[in-house]
Amino acid sequence: MSKYLSITLSLLLILSCSDGADTVTEQDAKDFLAEVEEKAKTEGPVYSSAFWIQSNFITYDSQKVAADFSKRGTLEALEQARTASTFDDLDLDASDRRALNIIKNGFVMPPPLDDELAGEMASIMTELESMYGSGSHCFAEDDCYDLEAFENIIDNSRSPDELLKAWSGWREIGKPMKAKYLRMVDIGNQGAQDLGFDGLSDLWFSQYDMPASEFSETVDRVYEDLKPLYEALQCHVRAELNDFYGDEVVENEGSIPAHILGNMWAQSWANIYDIAYQEESTGKPINITKVIEDKGLTEIEMVEISEDFFLSLGFEPLSDTFWERSLFIKPVDRGVVCHASAWDIDSANQDLRIKMCIDKNEEDFSTIHHELGHIFYYQAYKDQPVVFQRGANDGFHEAVGDLLTLSITPNYLEQIGFATSEEAESAKQNEVAFLMKKALDSVVATPWTLMLDKWRMAVFNGDLSDDELNDYWWELREKYQGVKAPNDRPADAFDPGAKYHVPGNTPYTRYYLARILQYQFHESLCEQIGFDGPLHECSIYNNEVAGDSLRAMLSLGQSKPWQDALENIIGTRELSGTSMLNYYAPLKEWLDEKNQGRSCGW
Repeated sequence: MSKYLSITLSLLLILSCSDGADTVTEQDAKDFLAEVEEKAKTEGPVYSSAFWIQSNFITYDSQKVAADFSKRGTLEALEQARTASTFDDLDLDASDRRALNIIKNGFVMPPPLDDELAGEMASIMTELESMYGSGSHCFAEDDCYDLEAFENIIDNSRSPDELLKAWSGWREIGKPMKAKYLRMVDIGNQGAQDLGFDGLSDLWFSQYDMPASEFSETVDRVYEDLKPLYEALQCHVRAELNDFYGDEVVENEGSIPAHILGNMWAQSWANIYDIAYQEESTGKPINITKVIEDKGLTEIEMVEISEDFFLSLGFEPLSDTFWERSLFIKPVDRGVVCHASAWDIDSANQDLRIKMCIDKNEEDFSTIHHELGHIFYYQAYKDQPVVFQRGANDGFHEAVGDLLTLSITPNYLEQIGFATSEEAESAKQNEVAFLMKKALDSVVATPWTLMLDKWRMAVFNGDLSDDELNDYWWELREKYQGVKAPNDRPADAFDPGAKYHVPGNTPYTRYYLARILQYQFHESLCEQIGFDGPLHECSIYNNEVAGDSLRAMLSLGQSKPWQDALENIIGTRELSGTSMLNYYAPLKEWLDEKNQGRSCGW
């Protein structure tokens, strides 16, 4: 993920207020943008470093310093947003107008232009991130768990009692966040209105180069196309879980209890692949985790393998500072935010980093490819003006990382020495097994990525009372995912707080867009390289034609509307779920056969 891309840019664009002249000219606007650029280049890395320290050294002092930087940076960014609005009536060239608009709406959680409220907002945001990053729960004095310990149980256990204990235990950290979160939203709505928006919802969805209502209709339309695939998958997985656990744990109708799906948030079901797919076959999937263990790979060697993917496409190697300054292994002597993220500290001086506590398994092997997708996106657009150093939209950044994971095919694993030719051929013989493994992560995530911001928009819009927040969370999860809470939730529960992106204020629609866009990118690139075969067998590894096409799009940054960037790489401006459906077509056919006679839906 690249949450700090948006935070950093908002804090990068720091500028002294305009001189208050009554009349502004085109030259004033150009001078303003030049000052923004210069200030961002000199001050931006300092802000980024402060937040890096906050996430990598969780102490009272680091949080205090980060809160102060956040407050000062936000106030100055608000000042320059207001300055940008003074040029609204000027007839400017398209690039300058776009830059000014980005400056005005480049906020996620803005306070009003008020020192006291900005300070309160900064403190709350820092506290919420720290509550999550250092979160743990004790059932007894000698029975304590942090997120990694809880996740280890959720990911691997098959004991319903253990799973429920871990699932419920982690959600205890959300309870004390609720009041702080609601206060932050209240201040944020004031800040959004102060910028001329109706509120936070209007601000968040103003950034997609189309009216918010049209954008909302577009994402809902695409999901309607994908629903039959997800519903068929949910129906099959529920039936297999029922066979495994019995009616006491999961009934063979309705929604699935969230704690038995192999992921703390049930956003991926990949860890229950062995339950979801048990067909006898001559084909055998490649166990990447076992390969990593057998080869004795270190965490850094896993990153080096991922870097090689990009080098094979013609990208420039990562700098020495990447290897020196990134965090790859969880420290034993301090608290850190282990949630994987990519950081553009100072791309002009090649200071790009990732931060993650790498586990030597298949999931993190894929995550590393994803995070490096962000890094090489930063690298590709580093020559754009700072204001355009973003993805075409926030979903593009996530999609580029996800795109590379689609190329982790049996052929790719053979090419990098993770499989013999016989093992690769065997894996390809059972395409349903391969697609099931992918779908349990990517398809499963689609409704989850859609519903999270639907919940958040309801909170932003004031549609819910304080007592309804948690109930509505589960209402949406059942509606979109067919997933339910495994027990009655307590009155003071704030389960959304147990997901990093809620207390961390990371917009989530980007992940929904990424799920769709990655398949559109993949299908188009495979066509461009002349691949002839099932879409799921295509890998763009070691193909500079694909690399050239990808870099041409990435290098645009946010200098053009996202529809232009999309057209640049796939030849059309339309967001569509067709490519995902094409990718999983063999699996959908298999699921429809397996689900005959079952009661599907919820």
